[in-house]
Amino acid sequence: MASNPQRYRTETDSLGEVQVPAEARWGAQTQRAVENFPVLRPLPASFIHAVARIKWCAARVNADLGLLEPTQRDAICEAADAIMAGEHDDQFPVDIFQTGSGTSTNMNLNEVIASLCRDRGVEVHPNDHVNLSQSSNDVIPTAIHLSTAGALTGRVLPALRQLQRTLEVRRGELDRIAKTGRTHLMDAMPVTLGQEIGGWLAQLEQAGEQLKTARDGLLKIPQGGTAVGTGVNAHTEFAARFARVLSETSDHNFEPLETAFAGQSAIDRPLAASAALRGYATVLMKIANDLRWMNSGPINGLAEIQLPAVQPGSSIMPGKVNPVICESTCMVAAQVSGLDQAVNIAAQSGNFQLNVMLPLVANNLLEMSTMLAGTSSILAERAIAGFTVNEENLRASISRNPVLVTALNPVIGYEKAAGIAKKAFASGRPVIDVAEELTDLSREDLEYYLDPEKLTRGGL
Repeated sequence: MASNPQRYRTETDSLGEVQVPAEARWGAQTQRAVENFPVLRPLPASFIHAVARIKWCAARVNADLGLLEPTQRDAICEAADAIMAGEHDDQFPVDIFQTGSGTSTNMNLNEVIASLCRDRGVEVHPNDHVNLSQSSNDVIPTAIHLSTAGALTGRVLPALRQLQRTLEVRRGELDRIAKTGRTHLMDAMPVTLGQEIGGWLAQLEQAGEQLKTARDGLLKIPQGGTAVGTGVNAHTEFAARFARVLSETSDHNFEPLETAFAGQSAIDRPLAASAALRGYATVLMKIANDLRWMNSGPINGLAEIQLPAVQPGSSIMPGKVNPVICESTCMVAAQVSGLDQAVNIAAQSGNFQLNVMLPLVANNLLEMSTMLAGTSSILAERAIAGFTVNEENLRASISRNPVLVTALNPVIGYEKAAGIAKKAFASGRPVIDVAEELTDLSREDLEYYLDPEKLTRGGL
């Protein structure tokens, strides 16, 4: 059977005529972008919704300044509301890898909003009305700030706090269970599981502070700078009024950047957010790898803990179970590091008055946020909350740890303690037994000095 031919309509722009699918809401400039940049992946919906919010706020401000008719304002705002509600997500096909300013995406929004306004019987021009007092060069950077701040507040930081709460519970449960500490992957002095978890919590606290600082930096926006940062074709009050209206419609307090040039030609604040996300990813990889090592075995590894069995681990070895949640977390962390490197390269592409890798930055920041929020929750729920401790293995390991003799240094000296350690290691006997043979210390004294839990509290 022959398929029905695609129906088209003719649209025009400054370059001439172009054929647009008849059912599409977009116009000529969007269609050119679709043809120029064959769709690999469109920008995330949350970014499109952020641009729609900018159009909503701009229409309000322009009308208040007497630059837009109330009927046009209302139509633009209604159309933007529908887009923010996700009703037209299929109308934004422009690829991530497009014009570096994101002009194609900005015009995609302008054209779709104008089309929706026409449906309401209101004639609105994509450039003259929807894009009034704006340029792609300030809209897209502002949308990066807006969407990333929202992702950090709404997804990443809550997921980080969930992970912290889960670890706090486990720290309380395991605070007095001693285990062999390790430096250079070699046996070292004892720590408790609670102390080990406390180290992770301290890292997460620092990562959270960095994320909040970066988020707060994004609340200063370049909207109002228009084409090159000077504010040409925008009312002198537009930037301040826009920030006020945007703040009233969000959970954040936005302010205009002191100089819009710094938010359009450079992306230092989004770069700081990327670095903070990468830092959080690094912490997650540290935690996940520690858990993998502690779980290794179950016979010929450390076997200190047992992670929950969430799926079979091998297609050929029956009964094998792998630390798949931790492996997934590590892959997310690696991917985030790669995306951050791309943002870092993009930040170097601020040529004179405009950075020309803005869509890549927008996509990567939101992708990093989505992945980190997801993996944080999964790690908390499916690995950390349910792991069990092999206490017998921990006690046996500590008793044979020759490094325990470190506690005897102040009593018998380093050289004699080293001799005890060597003999204990060579014979595979507990340190306390060898120390009883080679020193004048009583068993009672040795039990005091070599008590693993006491040693985890520091001091002499």
